[in-house]
Amino acid sequence: MFNYQNKVVVITGGASGIGRAATIAFAKFGAIVHVIELQDAGWTDLLTEIRGAGGNAFIHTCDVSQQENVLSVFAAIGRVDVLVNNAGIAHIGKVTTTSTQDLDRLFNVNVKGVYNCMYAAIPLMQKQGGGVILNMSSIAALLGLPDRFAYSMTKGAVHAMTLSAARDYLADKIRVNCISPARVHTPFVDGFIAKNYPGREEEMFAKLSASQPIGRMGKPEEIATLALYLCSDEAAFITGTDYPIDGGFITLNT
Repeated sequence: MFNYQNKVVVITGGASGIGRAATIAFAKFGAIVHVIELQDAGWTDLLTEIRGAGGNAFIHTCDVSQQENVLSVFAAIGRVDVLVNNAGIAHIGKVTTTSTQDLDRLFNVNVKGVYNCMYAAIPLMQKQGGGVILNMSSIAALLGLPDRFAYSMTKGAVHAMTLSAARDYLADKIRVNCISPARVHTPFVDGFIAKNYPGREEEMFAKLSASQPIGRMGKPEEIATLALYLCSDEAAFITGTDYPIDGGFITLNT
């Protein structure tokens, strides 16, 4: 199962958090992984880990909110069998505490970035006879979460774009799905806690973990495993679907 030998997988935001786990997982199963990151932060440790295990990965510096940059990177890659739109940013705030600048910043990355990458990848997939797109949504697209107005707006858009693209490119043999995780333990969560609750890191980590019905946060590797399945040949009958992976959050909070 999950044979990605010689398949080209592009993962945005693929060098940290959920994206990093996905990059390692796809490479482990034989994919040629192209990671797109905003900044060159010296991701040599990631490449060393993957190549040391016999995998194959490359990193491209690109701002996904800039279409010309995205088109240039995808043209250089040349073939895309799988696109994982994982890059995203967050914001804490309700309507009245979200500035125009905050809204634009989240829209440009979380919505326009997904659009730009699909815009670049779909023509390549059409020429090669098909492909798979997996977008990273969130339970914020499905539930009203406090202080997540702009973030929820962008993830709702990702959900809708997924359904629309799945319908539009069905005849091109392009499958499009999305994943909606609940809170996942990533460096972003640790940084958020350290910044907003200095000296109370352990307390707040325990509180945030307990807010998940299953009693803990998700692991990046668990999200990556679902991504592996949905992008695989084993999932060839699945398209136009959102998959919550949330430790019971949606069902047990509605």
